[in-house]
Amino acid sequence: MANINNYLEWRGDIPLSSDFPFNEVDSMIMARFSYLLFDKIEMKKKETIKSISLKMKDFPNEKFLYNGDKEMITNLGESERFKNLIVTDFVKNNNRKQEKQFGAIVIHLSDSELYISYIGTDLTIYGWKEDFNMGFMEHVPCQLMGLDYLKEIAAKYPNKKIRIGGHSKGGNVAIYAAITAPREIQNRIIKVYNYDGPGFNKKIIEEYETKNIIDKIETYIPQDSIIGRVLYHKEKTTIVLSLEKGIYEHDIFSWQITRDNLIKLAKNTDMSETIDKTLTEWVETTTDKQREILIDAIFEIFYSTDADTFADMTSNLGKNIPKIMKKYTEIPESDKKVVSDMLFRIVKTNMHVKIKEEQKKFEDFKNEYIAKGKLALEELDKKYLSFAKK
Repeated sequence: MANINNYLEWRGDIPLSSDFPFNEVDSMIMARFSYLLFDKIEMKKKETIKSISLKMKDFPNEKFLYNGDKEMITNLGESERFKNLIVTDFVKNNNRKQEKQFGAIVIHLSDSELYISYIGTDLTIYGWKEDFNMGFMEHVPCQLMGLDYLKEIAAKYPNKKIRIGGHSKGGNVAIYAAITAPREIQNRIIKVYNYDGPGFNKKIIEEYETKNIIDKIETYIPQDSIIGRVLYHKEKTTIVLSLEKGIYEHDIFSWQITRDNLIKLAKNTDMSETIDKTLTEWVETTTDKQREILIDAIFEIFYSTDADTFADMTSNLGKNIPKIMKKYTEIPESDKKVVSDMLFRIVKTNMHVKIKEEQKKFEDFKNEYIAKGKLALEELDKKYLSFAKK
C-alpha cells in the first residue's frame, strides 16, 4: 500500500507534461500544500517549491500540522515534477473574535494554468468553531474570503485557466468559491477538488445556479467518512481507501494510491452511513437557532480556557464547569430537549456501531473455536451472554 509521499518517490522524476498530465493525486498534494508553514518563513512575492522546501528543511516534524507534511515538502523540493513550480500569493487571515480561520496559496502549474489551494482547519479553537458554524450559518467568513481570493487571483492572472482544491474545510471553501463566482470565472475553472470537506446547507445549494459548474466539481471521501458527509452535497462523490479507521481516516496521508490514481471503493461503510443518517436527521429536525445554541454551548468549554489552540489548552477544565453550567441554564427548556435528544441519538448510534463490531469479533472467535473443536457451542454462547451484560 502507498500514500502521496510514496507517489512522490515513484513518480516525482516525471515532469508535468502532456504525456503525464496533472492528475487527482497531484491535486491532492497541491490541496495539502496550503497546510505548510508559510507563515514561519520569509515568503517572497515569487518562490519555487524547491526554495520553500529548503527554507523548511530544518523545521522539526512536530512543528507541522500532520505527520507526513515534513516528508512531503522535502520530497516535493527534490522532485522534477514539482520543484520548479512557482508559488505566489500566500495569505493567512485568522481572527478569534470573528471566528475566522482562512488561508490560501497559488501554485502555477504552467504558463497557462494555476492551482488555488485553500487551507483546511488548523489547530485553532476558533478555526474548528467556524467549521461547526456552518451548521446554522448560511455563510461563514472563510467562505466569503475564499470567493474574494478567487476573484483577486482570476483578475491578477487573466490568461490562466484555474484549478481549485482543498482538504477538509479547504475543500468546502473551494466549492463555495466556485459555485458563487461570476460566470466568466467559472468558465475558466478546469476542475474543483474537495478532499473530505463538509457540504452545505440547502439554502446555499438552492440559491446558486450551479449547472454550469457542478460537473467540474468532485468530492473525495474515505470509506468511514464523517467530516466529508456533514451537511449536503450535490456534486460527484468518489470513495477512496484509507488504512485508518473512523475519524482518523480524515488524514489524507492514510489514503491509498496505486500508480497515478487513488484506490477507489464502491461504497461507504455501514458506520459512515449510520452517522450520516444521524447527522442529517438532526439537521432536518432542529432549527438554525437550536443548532447555534448547542454549538456555542459546546465551544464555551474550550473558550473558557482562554487558549487559542487545542495544543495550548490546559487540563483545568474542571474550574470552568460553573461557566458551562451557567450557559446551560440560559438555554430555553424546549432547546434543552433538542440538545439532549441529539446527544442521545449520537451516543446511541456510536454504541450501536460498537456493539455490532464486538458481535462480529465474537462471532469470528466462536467460529474459529468451533472449527477447532476446543469449546462447545453452549459454552461460547454463555461467554457471550456474560460479555453482553457488562
